[in-house]
Amino acid sequence: MKTTVNVSGMTCGHCVASVTEELTELEGVESVDVELVAGGVSPVTVTSSRELGEQEIAEAVEEAGYSVA
Repeated sequence: MKTTVNVSGMTCGHCVASVTEELTELEGVESVDVELVAGGVSPVTVTSSRELGEQEIAEAVEEAGYSVA
């Protein structure tokens, strides 16, 4: 399953790594693809073996220090 969310606040590779790390800790996540848009809203696609809830994705993104737009 693929789920795409828009994340605001990311500006660099370190930001991408932080969000990716938190999302990959969710159960069932197989991969995370981030299209970094510096100074804007970046689409993040999470591929997983199960359906992920918006709340759990948002919590993982917030744990990394960013927010779902």
